[in-house]
Parts: sequence; C-alpha cells; structure tokens
Amino acid sequence: MSDIVTERSGGVLDILLNRPAKKNAMTSAMYIAIADVLDRAATDDDVRVVVWHGAGDSFSAGNDLEDFIKNPPGPGESPQARLISALINFEKPIVAAVHGAAIGGGTTMLAHCDFVYAGTSARFQVPFVNLALVPEFASSYLLPSRVGYLRAAELILLGQPIDASRAEAIGFVTRVVPDQDVLPIANETARKLAEKPAAALQACKRLMKRAVREQLEQAAKFENVEFAARVRSAEAREAFTAFFEKRRPDFTRTHAPATAK
Repeated sequence: MSDIVTERSGGVLDILLNRPAKKNAMTSAMYIAIADVLDRAATDDDVRVVVWHGAGDSFSAGNDLEDFIKNPPGPGESPQARLISALINFEKPIVAAVHGAAIGGGTTMLAHCDFVYAGTSARFQVPFVNLALVPEFASSYLLPSRVGYLRAAELILLGQPIDASRAEAIGFVTRVVPDQDVLPIANETARKLAEKPAAALQACKRLMKRAVREQLEQAAKFENVEFAARVRSAEAREAFTAFFEKRRPDFTRTHAPATAK
C-alpha cells in the first residue's frame, strides 16, 4: 500500500501519511508525493480544502533517518525543498489532525497549516539542534512569527518536546481535543470551509500570506543552504553515529562549524 493515501469527498481532499509501522517517518519519495498532490490540488477546482493526518499512533516522526542519510538534501532542489515550495504557494486551506508524535518535520510542516487540531496524546518537538542540524520548512521564520521569539528559541535551541496543552498555550495549535475527536473535528472544519465561496476563501488566505510570502521563501532558501552544510559536518556525523549506536553523542571533540555562505 502507498505511503501517501489520498481520497476526495466532495470538495475535501484527504491526505493520509500511511507508514504507521515507522510512525509515518518521511522518506524522499513521500516528500515528492505530497508535493505532487498539493500542486495538483492547487489547480483542481473540485478541491476546496485539504485535511492532513497520519495513520497509526502518530502524525509523523519526521525524517526517516536511514533514508535521509542515504539522500541528504543539498542546498538547491531536493524532495524537501519541493514540498516546502508547494506548501508556501498553496492558497487553499489546510486542516491538520494530529495525534501522537509530531517530531522534526512532523512539527515544522504543521506551521504551514491553517488549522491544527491536536489530540491529547500529541507531542511536538523540533530536535534538529540535537542532531547538529538546523530547522527547515521555513520554520526559522514561521515559529518565531507564530509563537514569539522566546518561545521559538525554547523549541529550536533546546530541542525539547512539548505536549498538546503547551502547544495550545503558546499558540501553535488551534485547539486540543480528545484523540478520538481530532479527525472528526478536523473534517467538520473542512466541510464548513468547503461550503464557503472558494475564490473568496483563497483570496483571504492569499492576502494573509502576502506580507510574509517573500520572507518564507528567503527563510527556506537560507535554511536549505545551512542545512546542507550542517548535515555534512563532523557534528552531524557524530550525532547520527551516536543515534544508531544508541548512545549519547559527544560534541566536545568537534569544532564549532563555520557559517554557511
């Protein structure tokens, strides 16, 4: 079965991350598949709203590290960059239903959604610094913009997880609901949106994003360059080696990396 499953009901397009045994960890192929789905949906008049959720006990555990190490993104075009661009340019509403783990990209992708409903089991984390990396999906701009600099620094620089109630308190999610209600409530919101005048709805989102679109594109560009440098650094090699060896990384023997140009 496909790792990305889509189904349309009326004007609502459902996108399901369907890799439950791996907590819906993202592979390069999955990034490309979702980007293709969104690009097609953007020009399909029959699609008015997107609902995004994960199968099994999690939304997404972020990058599949084995696939990621085999296919590390470069500073230019990459599967991740394709999805980032698709999300930045998508003018129709995206409603996310989140339960369980939302880690790394599983959190930063959500910052592009217009509604994020979190089940009580939801746990969010931006752990890139723990892997000697930097955040992506334009989250270095989006997170401070959404939750404020100090709270974003707590998320990005400490890389510690937060629970659903904390995510609601800092304004990262729309609402916290019982796990069994999260998808039904997301679908209810999507149905309400699908009943709105489509052109006006898209114009509203376009106007809200107009002032930040350039900043998002610039943030994504700078992140991609920095990420490509960091993923090939001695610090990252130590972080990934320690992860697979199931030990704590030792960064005391690595030098501070130079800033990417």
